[in-house]
Amino acid sequence: MRKLALLASLLVVALAAFTGASATASTATQTAAGGGGGGSALTVPITGTFTDALGGLGTVTGSFTLQKFTLVNGSLAAVGTLTATLTNSLGQVVGTVTQQVTIPLTASGTCQILHLELGPIDLDLLGLVVHVDKIVIDITAQSGPGNLLGNLLCGIAHLLDQGIPTNQLVTLLNNLLALLK
Repeated sequence: MRKLALLASLLVVALAAFTGASATASTATQTAAGGGGGGSALTVPITGTFTDALGGLGTVTGSFTLQKFTLVNGSLAAVGTLTATLTNSLGQVVGTVTQQVTIPLTASGTCQILHLELGPIDLDLLGLVVHVDKIVIDITAQSGPGNLLGNLLCGIAHLLDQGIPTNQLVTLLNNLLALLK
């Protein structure tokens, strides 16, 4: 059971890291799947806002139930059911939605560009003694949507890596999801 909870947490972290959406995902739960199939599905709570017809700020609350991963035009995507309630700025429910959605996933994260350590330096310049302690320089790049330089530097840093083909990544993610069911 602890392994199952750990896998669920890892999958939620991966999903949150890949989506970069403005909705927030707080915790993931496993819910019984309907329709006699048994098993379970990964459900992530979502919240968000929208501008309502009154010009105020409405809220969206609901959940996304992950069903599988797929490729869309060569890019990774999550497929699942979105169930949400829309409430206007006056607190009135203005609609509900239950719909199958495909969410494109984009990778983001950091990659190490440079780690430089210089030991202590002692200089004696004609009677002027200069002592510099250990110097450590770490440069990391942040990749993700809108991070042009970070994306470029991470891409260059990983040119020699032997990356996994995207279709194999989809298979691995679906196998991980099956372990949660």
